[in-house]
Amino acid sequence: MYISVFLRVAALHSKKEDEYFTMSSDDGDLENQAELEEKTRLINQVLELQHTLEDLSARVDAVKEENLKLKSENQVLGQYIENLMSASSVFQTTETKSKRK
Repeated sequence: MYISVFLRVAALHSKKEDEYFTMSSDDGDLENQAELEEKTRLINQVLELQHTLEDLSARVDAVKEENLKLKSENQVLGQYIENLMSASSVFQTTETKSKRK
């Protein structure tokens, strides 16, 4: 949500900067042009960082999903091993073995 709002603000800001740049070019004011170029560079850098953040967020979500899947598989395997151990006489306690005799 924050990212999309910021992108909209950045897009509007960029349009205003383009208009401002056109006006500044007419005036020939080099100082304003330098400021505008710096602002444009910073906006582009922020947008690039936002894209990186979006990519990292997507990766985190994918890893979380994979983690949940693996936890579930581990529980199934753990239960399977417990069932095998309880069915095998090798893993029975001494009390259980003595009761069988």
